[in-house]
Amino acid sequence: MATCAVYTTPSLHSCFITSPAKTSLGFHQRQVIFFTSRRLTKRGGGSTPAVSCSAEAKTVVIGLAADSGCGKSTFMRRLTSVFGGAAEPPKGGNPDSNTLISDTTTVICLDDYHSLDRTGRKEKGVTALDPRANDFDLMYEQVKALKDGVAVDKPIYNHVTGLLDPPELIRPPKILVIEGLHPMFDPRVRELLDFSIYLDISNEVKFAWKIQRDMAERGHSLESIKASIEARKPDFDAYIDPQKQHADAVIEVLPTQLIPGDNEGKVLRVRLIMKEGLKHFSPVYLFDEGSTISWIPCGRKLTCSYPGIKFAYAPDTYYNNEVSVLEMDGQFDRLDELIYVESHLSDLSTKFYGEVTQQMLKHSDFPGSNNGTGLFQTIVGLKIRDLYEQIGAERAAAVAEAAKV
Repeated sequence: MATCAVYTTPSLHSCFITSPAKTSLGFHQRQVIFFTSRRLTKRGGGSTPAVSCSAEAKTVVIGLAADSGCGKSTFMRRLTSVFGGAAEPPKGGNPDSNTLISDTTTVICLDDYHSLDRTGRKEKGVTALDPRANDFDLMYEQVKALKDGVAVDKPIYNHVTGLLDPPELIRPPKILVIEGLHPMFDPRVRELLDFSIYLDISNEVKFAWKIQRDMAERGHSLESIKASIEARKPDFDAYIDPQKQHADAVIEVLPTQLIPGDNEGKVLRVRLIMKEGLKHFSPVYLFDEGSTISWIPCGRKLTCSYPGIKFAYAPDTYYNNEVSVLEMDGQFDRLDELIYVESHLSDLSTKFYGEVTQQMLKHSDFPGSNNGTGLFQTIVGLKIRDLYEQIGAERAAAVAEAAKV
């Protein structure tokens, strides 16, 4: 039998409906429904509460797509930091869980929806990028359930053992971030997203990063690194890369143009491609919205060693979508001077002057903090916070309006 418990505040109330039974897809029959109440006057002068429930307080769902080793984990740490609270694995759960939970956000890794373990993929001759190695039906049903306020028993893919571990209970958060290889691959899942981001690392930079990591840190040979990249490339081109055409924002990482012939991947040119015309998202711009700008910051106000820093901004088209593109080439020497750049950017959705700089300084040890990857990840995190607040305000207004009826 289902049970209902009601918790109240002066204006907004929550109704939790729980059933001990689970569905075949691992859902718990538990919903969080926000509602308002008003008092109806009775003839005798007394009053009773009239409750109007609404299921509009759904979880906001964000999708982040990228290939392996392209900075998704760092982006997630920056994003959860914007909302406050440390993101940690579920307490008392599987120590190899991929899930991160904070006060506001829950981040789930879509690798958990692999339908084949590491041995199974080898036996069938498929990579983890191949849709045949993933359970998109379960992914869709569980993301939809969480968006609708229903807890799920989500599977766990163990990256240490390569096995599929027993599931873990995930309760509906305020913000659900699904990150991995395929958040925009299935149209059904894509439709559930309130905002989507794609991290687009160019082949040249990806190769340079992988050499730096695998040769220096893991002792791999150059030949084995090349073979690993080439083995993944057909599936990446077929199933992962096409998702960027659906993204609301793309962070594109390219070799610098400030050093002719550079192939080390240490100095980067980064472009933030932002889709125009979205309901809850307005693109950031440099100096004058809609203009074409090329800007080399003043050397007296921004310390820049060779090869310097260059910014650009312009309207453009991207997969037939109108976009605004903000670009940074080069790297910062002193993050505390970033306030000079921040003061020339508009529509950042900051709460106070200097918040972008504060966030960057707070995580100065994160990869990319001295270049456009860290800057643009931070900016997108602030824009997602603003989007979440806009959606929440709209839903609260709808509930208040319904209470008047």
